[in-house]
Amino acid sequence: MRAVAYLRVSSAGQVDGHSLDAQSRLFHDLCRGRGWEDAGVYREEGRSAHSESIKKRPVFRQLLEDAGTGTFDVVVVHTLDRWSRNLRVTLESLKTLAQHNVGLVSISENIDYSTPQGKLFTQMLGSFAEYFSESLATHVRKGQSQRAIEGRHLGGIPFGYQSCWSGKDGQRIQKCEPEHIGGVHLINEEGVAVRELFRRYASGTGTTASLAGWLNGEGFRTRNTKRLPDGSGELTAGPRYFTNASIRTILHNPFYAGFVKHKGERMPGVHEALISPEQFETVQIMLKKKPGRSSTLSKVAYRDYLLKGLIRCAHCGMNAWAQTYKNGHTYYRETRASNGAGQCPALGGSISCQIPDGQVARIAQAIELPGDWMDRALALISEKDEVARVKDDRVKVIERLRRLGRAYVDGLFPDTEYRRQKHALETELESLIVPEVDAAQEAGRLITRLPELWDGATLPEQHELLTRMLDGVYVDMKGYNSVVAIKPKPSFRAVLQMATTRAGSGITLIQKEPSRDDRNGSSTTYWCSWWRRGRVELPVQRGFREGVYERVR
Repeated sequence: MRAVAYLRVSSAGQVDGHSLDAQSRLFHDLCRGRGWEDAGVYREEGRSAHSESIKKRPVFRQLLEDAGTGTFDVVVVHTLDRWSRNLRVTLESLKTLAQHNVGLVSISENIDYSTPQGKLFTQMLGSFAEYFSESLATHVRKGQSQRAIEGRHLGGIPFGYQSCWSGKDGQRIQKCEPEHIGGVHLINEEGVAVRELFRRYASGTGTTASLAGWLNGEGFRTRNTKRLPDGSGELTAGPRYFTNASIRTILHNPFYAGFVKHKGERMPGVHEALISPEQFETVQIMLKKKPGRSSTLSKVAYRDYLLKGLIRCAHCGMNAWAQTYKNGHTYYRETRASNGAGQCPALGGSISCQIPDGQVARIAQAIELPGDWMDRALALISEKDEVARVKDDRVKVIERLRRLGRAYVDGLFPDTEYRRQKHALETELESLIVPEVDAAQEAGRLITRLPELWDGATLPEQHELLTRMLDGVYVDMKGYNSVVAIKPKPSFRAVLQMATTRAGSGITLIQKEPSRDDRNGSSTTYWCSWWRRGRVELPVQRGFREGVYERVR
């Protein structure tokens, strides 16, 4: 019989009979008396057996891992309280020993789980441990669900907040009197910083990289509790600099909008929110459109296109591709294989990049706002009827998405038609957001400086300006061979509805339905402050009929 000893004391100054040396001596005496082979000693000092986690006792954990290697047959302890004083740890550890047919012997209590009867009893304890563990997990899940239903936070507390409680030696100590709603409260400086993060990103004036740099420059650091490699490769825990990934984690967290998340569902929280739900949804849409993939990881050489990621087919509403041919000519192309939209009328059509790029550039250089743009935009945003309409329309579109998904599951739609309608509804949902006041103000300030910024910008910088402002540029590559609509981001929509053009620019915005002659003019460009699309009519057809396009001469 191969035996190992597990020796543990809670402190270095234990009295005789509990010290490591005393426990070791008794172990060696037992091995000699029974004729067992001394296979080694596991010594653990300064670790409490009250611990609720095996992970907090590294030597104990190592012993349990070694039990599966077949290097020993029995573990010897001085007393059972040296092994564990926590019922959960006791049952879990005995279950592990039973799985590997390893016995346990206590010298003081004269308990021997190394005999056949003892091993059987150990296996019975292991079964009880499994039942106890599963039962405990069930209760934990119930408790977590109840906390979520009550609107209380689960897991770690995010940057910007702090718990009203602290933990020490397994005890919870209340720090705030009285306790704040939800058991958490704001940290003023961090809360202001979080609001600024969302404001800058929602207004299009900040990227995750620039926001990380700003936070780090202000002296903020993450609340890292995991052991990660430092500059020398050592595993350390503690505050770290913010990165693109940590900023995206903040921007994706619904806790800041007053929600708690449990099992993939958002539930209203009782804590104080830092931002509005509308601003949070705006940021989610923008994050979805900017996955943050580095061009350095692409196998294909990166090329700059003014409308890359913005160009859409006006017939099916799906994304178009940007391509450069060997002769250097560049095109935007509708490709069925790239969007799965089925038999689009513009299937395989293309348009030289110079045409839509030039049309959009002319608009960007000519657009201006009236002197009272801010008052008019704020009045439009805060109009109660408009806010109620947008919220009601969002509910309807979400319900249509649900019904579409159910119809697809029932086999009522082919794949291509389902993807087309799903994309159309998701695009409509993206525009149904009432922007925050400060986001609209920031958008207006950008538009007032747009001609100046555009003239001095490189092609990538111009592309960045457009991606801040627009959700899509719709191009007809079949009949009109031009841009037929432009869809602004929600924060720019109210401001652009009152836009005019500079005198002498040669561009005029007309907010009325174009005549038949206008529709047939190949040099005519149209744009809209929003985008509507029916399920049967093409975007161009319905836009002309309803007069949602504004003519740009």
